[in-house]
Amino acid sequence: MNGGLVDVRPVQPAGDPATGRRKRWWTSWLWCLVAAVAGVAVAASATLIGAYTKLSGNIKHVTVDAKDLGTRPAKVSKALNILMVGSDTRAGANVKYGHREYGERTDTIILAHISPSRDNALLISFPRDSLVQLPSCPAKNGLTGQRAHIGMINESFNFGGIGCTWKTIESLTGIRIDHFVKVDFTGFKSMVNALGGVEICVPKPIDDTKALLHLPAGRQTLKGEQALGYVRVRYSIGDGSDIGRIQRQQMFLASMVKKAMSGATLTDPAKLFGFLDAATKSVTTDPELTLGVMKDLATSAQGLAAGDIHFITTPWRYSLTQPGRVEWVQPQARQLFRLVATDTKVKGSAIKTGREAKVPKAKIEISVQNGTARAGLGAQVAAALEQRGYNVVKVGDAKVKPYPKTTIKYAADGQSRVPTLAGDLVLSRNAMVADVTTTRLVLVIGADWKGLKPAPVSDEELKGIDATQDSCSDA
Repeated sequence: MNGGLVDVRPVQPAGDPATGRRKRWWTSWLWCLVAAVAGVAVAASATLIGAYTKLSGNIKHVTVDAKDLGTRPAKVSKALNILMVGSDTRAGANVKYGHREYGERTDTIILAHISPSRDNALLISFPRDSLVQLPSCPAKNGLTGQRAHIGMINESFNFGGIGCTWKTIESLTGIRIDHFVKVDFTGFKSMVNALGGVEICVPKPIDDTKALLHLPAGRQTLKGEQALGYVRVRYSIGDGSDIGRIQRQQMFLASMVKKAMSGATLTDPAKLFGFLDAATKSVTTDPELTLGVMKDLATSAQGLAAGDIHFITTPWRYSLTQPGRVEWVQPQARQLFRLVATDTKVKGSAIKTGREAKVPKAKIEISVQNGTARAGLGAQVAAALEQRGYNVVKVGDAKVKPYPKTTIKYAADGQSRVPTLAGDLVLSRNAMVADVTTTRLVLVIGADWKGLKPAPVSDEELKGIDATQDSCSDA
């Protein structure tokens, strides 16, 4: 184990072209650019050096004044922390995604923590519906500024721009941010298209006019418009929560990582350059995050693999005072931020490499059925399960009411998932369903429903997935 947040495999030698092994000295030079936006690590061969000037000229920059950030957390390690935001601006080519009276907000907020040894990364997602203490930010560049108040975390970008979002995340987490990267809808589509699409699995058909998405169930490769719709879709799948969308985004980005790092991309100069060209055209960064900085970062990131890139969501729960909003769970959130700020691994923290044998909760699909007369209980249970990290794909009523006993229904293919769910429930029984082929579990809430067991501190809240996860696999 190294001194970073997660255990990593030993770094492999860079290789010798004379022996036929690909030399990865440009491995992930785009990492802090694209990984900061999409959790993607890429590799480039020496033949791309001649394209350096063109790629560098693609990147747009916005200056964040140090004085606007106020009192900042101390820099306590050599780790690199990059704030990445996905803008939902509806200007220009993005106007077809809807109309907004004022400004733009951040559809996605992620903090990428790259270890001092550059051999692993942790990407923390912040739910956009989070109710948090927002700091004051000055009016600037035509924006009204932000007064200090409790509000949704994505307000900061709308009223104070990237500098205000930077200040907000630093003030909430105590983590000093080194750089930022912003990408909008159109840029995201360009990167996916340049890869030739990304493969995902859809558990049931999606028909969502708002996200411009219409997909059949099953395994499929999504390109630009469909890929964007998939990472944006919210109300027509699962329980309609932002948490469910974050889970889908993380699985999509994990698939994107593998595609970008695959031999099909790395050994095809035209495809590789097309991806790098699309990525650099798609982003805005601070002036200090230059292509030269990215290249230097890459030289110290040799041997980085998809399994060394991890995704996690800030521990959360649904707000008791404002329905539809979420609040961060303490002390778990503070512990996570402390680990990142100091780049330490605390004994028992449960931040792991993701190589455990059991199925990750994010890959356990659950259909929740309310078998009681308590209106809204199904949605409440679905929210609680998503908070634990499960993938709730459907919420509805049981065909028979009242249902006497809380039951986990499963097919033979899903049997390995049952103990995990049962272990989180105070009381339940299991029932195998014959002649069905699926890994999905059905949780029927019965009259004896007793709720979920309390989650241990630093257990599931501090676990995530890594970029080797496959949304299409059964394990």
